[in-house]
Amino acid sequence: MRSWSFAERTDGVVRSEQRVRMMPVSTLVSGFITTLVGVVSSAAIVFSAAQALGASPAEISSWIFALGIGIGVVSIALSWRTRAPIVLAWSTPGAALLAASGHGLSMPEAVGAFLLAAVLSLLVGVTGLFERAVNLIPPAIAAALLGGVLLRFGLDLFTTMREQFALVAVMLAGYLLAKRFLPRYAVLVALVLGVAGTALAGTLRAGEVDLALATPVWTWPEFSVHSVVGIAIPLFVITMTSQNLPGVVTLRAHGYTTPISPVLSWTGLANVLLAPLGCFGINLAAITAALAMGEEAHEDPAQRYKAAITSGALYLLIAVFGATLASLIAAFPGALIAALAGIGLLDTIGGSLAKATAEAEDRTAALIAFLVTASGITAFGIASVFWGLVAGVLAHLITRR
Repeated sequence: MRSWSFAERTDGVVRSEQRVRMMPVSTLVSGFITTLVGVVSSAAIVFSAAQALGASPAEISSWIFALGIGIGVVSIALSWRTRAPIVLAWSTPGAALLAASGHGLSMPEAVGAFLLAAVLSLLVGVTGLFERAVNLIPPAIAAALLGGVLLRFGLDLFTTMREQFALVAVMLAGYLLAKRFLPRYAVLVALVLGVAGTALAGTLRAGEVDLALATPVWTWPEFSVHSVVGIAIPLFVITMTSQNLPGVVTLRAHGYTTPISPVLSWTGLANVLLAPLGCFGINLAAITAALAMGEEAHEDPAQRYKAAITSGALYLLIAVFGATLASLIAAFPGALIAALAGIGLLDTIGGSLAKATAEAEDRTAALIAFLVTASGITAFGIASVFWGLVAGVLAHLITRR
């Protein structure tokens, strides 16, 4: 696996010998929101996947432990080493696949599938094939893909008003006022207003959170035709196309040219080591990563890696207290999380659309990529971001002189 030297830098990233400054509150808040949105929006799917495989409460706790350790350690290490916000997450579409197709598999067979998918991810990272393919994507298409991926979260900010108009309106108004007078703390203001509003309304159930430590459970892998063909290969494909591809696009759209092959290599290795404990897949984050890469995280792009480190540290806490995750999720109302995610991504969505349509000759292809991605269309189990990429590149090749 390729390693970095500390002299390496990415676009807008400071040299490593520069003195590390204290994290501002906005950076800590961005890291917190990145983790909060990532966990609360998808943890229920992880629980469903584990239950579909017949996991015991101890095994479910071990899954959260393994996922949290992998995400936390690799995010912190890679962000510190590259000085870029390398944000990882568990594979939400992978969990959905397990929840839908995992019935009938034993836990050892499932772990065997996790292990095989992890080995395939490691090989892709080591060989550099994925990075070479991603580097061929035109910048306008990459920005359009990011906009299409994030559009739903911007829309959810306003569709949530149908059920919780007062809460979302107060959060949005506070955010806009803070953008005018305290721009670095605008998302923090929205978060404080949202928590205060739900507490006053009685919908914040903080008293129901129970603290309990996670216990790792080791499962020896077994392999079968069903687990390999029905789980391992689809898990690898959808993780690469639905998670890692948008994750790379998010990094590139924010100006970070960090080498991707080492990132995939180390995440693949972490998956291999943690698979027997229930780590079905960790990968680059896309939607939540954008929360740590915007101006709200830090006005200096070279300092935004600290938000990713904060997020990684919180995942380590989640790993230790994995057994409490279900009760923690239940404490936050869905409207608060949806509004917070939409508010935090407003500038990123606007910036991606501006980049996608900046050049007239790229505009048609970028618009096609954006619309196909935003449509949510799937085919052969592959997510819309892949088909948006295909459609956008084809349009680009046809329309460009």
